[in-house]
Amino acid sequence: MQDTLTVLLVEDDNAVRAAGIQTFQLAGIEAKGFGVAEPVRDMIHPDFPGVIVTDVRLPGMSGLALLDHAVRVDPKLPVVLITGHGDIAMAVDAMRVGAYDFIEKPFPTDRLVNSVQRALERRALTLEVGTLRRKLSDREGIESILLGQSPAIQEVRRVILQVADAAADVLILGETGTGKELVARCLHQFSRRRDANFVAINCGAMPETMFESEIFGHESGAFTGASRQRIGRLEHADGGTLLLDEIESMPLALQVKLLRALQERVIERLGSNREIPIDIRIVAATKEDLSELSRQRCFRSDLYYRLNVISVTLPPLRERREDVPLLFEHFVLQAAARYRREAPVLSGAQRQQLMAYAWPGNVRELRNVADRFVLGVHGSPLDLVGDAGSVEPPSFAEQVDGFERAVISEAMARHQGNIGAVSDSLKLPRKTLYDRLKRLNLPIETFR
Repeated sequence: MQDTLTVLLVEDDNAVRAAGIQTFQLAGIEAKGFGVAEPVRDMIHPDFPGVIVTDVRLPGMSGLALLDHAVRVDPKLPVVLITGHGDIAMAVDAMRVGAYDFIEKPFPTDRLVNSVQRALERRALTLEVGTLRRKLSDREGIESILLGQSPAIQEVRRVILQVADAAADVLILGETGTGKELVARCLHQFSRRRDANFVAINCGAMPETMFESEIFGHESGAFTGASRQRIGRLEHADGGTLLLDEIESMPLALQVKLLRALQERVIERLGSNREIPIDIRIVAATKEDLSELSRQRCFRSDLYYRLNVISVTLPPLRERREDVPLLFEHFVLQAAARYRREAPVLSGAQRQQLMAYAWPGNVRELRNVADRFVLGVHGSPLDLVGDAGSVEPPSFAEQVDGFERAVISEAMARHQGNIGAVSDSLKLPRKTLYDRLKRLNLPIETFR
């Protein structure tokens, strides 16, 4: 929900409108004034962060027509009508239609302020309830997409649901194969933009010569070979979400051109001077430290600060080893269905091997191993992770911690954080269990 709600005041009398704005400001209420209703009509959308105050008689679109439009767009949006003496019967009918209140001219300023404050309180409550309901309804959905019970991945899911409806841009940080595009898709899917397009651009795979045409589009005849108009990726993402993957690999010259579009939220197709407004949510993904690249002048600092409004850091798989068995089983079932094979069962020794492995390729590597496991091309059990010998193996302490974390997490999840039940099932004294939970950074609350 927005921190500050706004009153949109529609009044064609300049003096009355100015006085109304001043009255609201003195009461600590943010307000904007309009002489006609048409601009306000275009600003109304579901979950609009504010209320409408409008005179009934206006040039052009009337206050009643504005009310009718608001009720159709969002029936819970409060609209306060200001009426002349002869409009009382009309105002009563408007209350039946859905007006929040009507105030007869002339009126004391405290009457208007009190009505608007009540309307703002109702609007704030409506928006808060809507946000909470979306989070509750989406909880099961995101847990089925972004799998895992480790505290690290639970925190990622919490942040996604917290910021999904925010207008701010997001920067996703994570090693190769951690699932950055999946997080970007979750940000889109669990937001109000879900019905519009999700457009992904791999900045490292796009040739510099094609960048402007691909991103901004072009008009027919803009350059040799441009035989017809092309809609660019930014315009195609209008109303939805744009993912800029591997943003660190974008050449500096192209970063300048992209920055203006992101700042102004307008684009110009090649061969055209017409500015096209775009409403998009930008999500950038990187495996590099962009702040360090900025200091090295390898990445524009202004673009970095423009993108880094909200950051989501994805943990590498070695830091959430307790999620490995669940993820592996998920990928095995997917591969079995895809290849029309029986889903093989992982032995205890193979499970321990998976838990002990460092997974330098993260979730992507785990998925590939699951595919090989289903196809039966992994060889002996010790070859399950393929080129495990080509990377530095984890230390004995790391292997023990990973196995211990997985066993305790599985028991805590099975018993929903009931310490007594977990202690009994693992035959582990409660004090020892508490000590292990603290050392392994496994908050009890995350399992309840």
